[in-house]
Order: sequence, then C-alpha cells, then structure tokens
Amino acid sequence: MQKECKCGQTMNICLRSVIYQGKVEIAHVPVLTCESCSRSEVFAAVKPDMTKLISQLGNKPEKQYIRFEEISEISHLMVTVTDKEHRHESVGVILEERINELLDMLLLARSLQDDAWKRDVTERLSQITRYAMSTYEMKL
Repeated sequence: MQKECKCGQTMNICLRSVIYQGKVEIAHVPVLTCESCSRSEVFAAVKPDMTKLISQLGNKPEKQYIRFEEISEISHLMVTVTDKEHRHESVGVILEERINELLDMLLLARSLQDDAWKRDVTERLSQITRYAMSTYEMKL
C-alpha cells in the first residue's frame, strides 16, 4: 500500500503509535510516511475510525494506552499480517479467517441477544467490506 507524496516521492505504509494531547498513546495506527520529506498521514481507510476515537476522547483525555487494532479492523488485519506467527499465511487466508471469526461472533451475539455486541461485530464487518470494495474499485 503506497501513495505518492506531495513532494513526488512514494509514501509507504507502516504501523505507528500516535500520541493524542500528549496523554493518549494510540498504538498500531496505519500511517503513510514519506522517507524523503518526512511527511506522515493517517491511512485514509482508517481515518473515520481515528476521527471517531478522538472525538470520544475529547479535548482533555486522561492518560491511557489504546490498541487501535481493537477499534479498526484494517489495523487489526495489518497487525495480523505483519505478525511473525502468520508470516507463512497469505493475506487472503488471514482475511478469510478474520471474516469467519467475526461471523461466528455475530452468531453468538445473536443467540445471546446482545444488541451492543451485534452492532460492534456488524460495524467491524462493514469496515472490512468498505475497504475491500474501495480497493476493488481502484483496480477497475
């Protein structure tokens, strides 16, 4: 996943910690970085999740550590893909396993009639779908 920087060079994606208000460390945020001019930006596919998180934290958050992969499915998938334990697996296999895992959780949430959990799992599936669809549309 790459993007052209405003300076004309290629920006590469990596997982970074983002510090918010000097108090909140948000780990494993997908960030595009240009090695040439040092410009960085949050990966577009996770910006809505980051914006929502920051709005929930407010202007005066308490000191805390947040694992972004627990909020963003794109971040979760990137953490999994870069994990040494999964280096022998293809991205497609990892994606399929995660979708199946989420579908199993959705069935369990439905059987327990846990509406909050159902909404959370449905949103996670939607994140994957939105990203997959935007990636597919770019290739057309």
